[in-house]
Amino acid sequence: MTFESSKTLGIVGAVLMLIGTIPFAAYIGIIAFVGFILLLVALHGLANYYKETGIFGNALYGFIAGIVGVVATVAAALYVIFDTSILTDFLHKIFPGWNGSWSSLGGLTANTSSITASDVTPVLGAVFAVLVILWIFLIISAFFNRRSLKMLSAKASVGLFSTAGLMLIIGAVLAIVLIGLILMWIAILLIAIAFFQMKPLSEQPVAPLSPPQQTPTSA
Repeated sequence: MTFESSKTLGIVGAVLMLIGTIPFAAYIGIIAFVGFILLLVALHGLANYYKETGIFGNALYGFIAGIVGVVATVAAALYVIFDTSILTDFLHKIFPGWNGSWSSLGGLTANTSSITASDVTPVLGAVFAVLVILWIFLIISAFFNRRSLKMLSAKASVGLFSTAGLMLIIGAVLAIVLIGLILMWIAILLIAIAFFQMKPLSEQPVAPLSPPQQTPTSA
């Protein structure tokens, strides 16, 4: 891959990730996933261009951590739903006449008059535990992605990559609240802008040489 093709893929991938994280966009998961794959391909090309394997390696570790996190979260959610009585006990409280068949829930009328805090607490605890699993893997993924962006920033002389990486991990830590998700979205936007600012090695500005220091002579 050439520098220009890697740069273009990076821009397209970042833009798709931006679109894919908008809550009301259609097929948001698929769009974001395709965007991240294109971004990975771009980073692989740039890692070869700059001869720095860590650019792609860390991004790949971040991608794997994200996939493992999603799988672990889904597995934990399925365990809570089908292998514990937490959800079914709660549903029996809301729908006293429920026979245990999921398909019959649509025809029942909810009755929340007898719901107490002790009924809701186990459900909220299970939901919180599942979200914590996703949150931990999100932080791990952001950590590796930040390392990748920091290396790319140094090689490409584009400081915006490093800024985006820092904002990405701060957003992941704060993802438990809404502000964290907003920061992560802004980080992806900065990545897209940073790709636009990239230039080939031959066009990168060269730091001026310091003038030679004069050695004082004795009178």
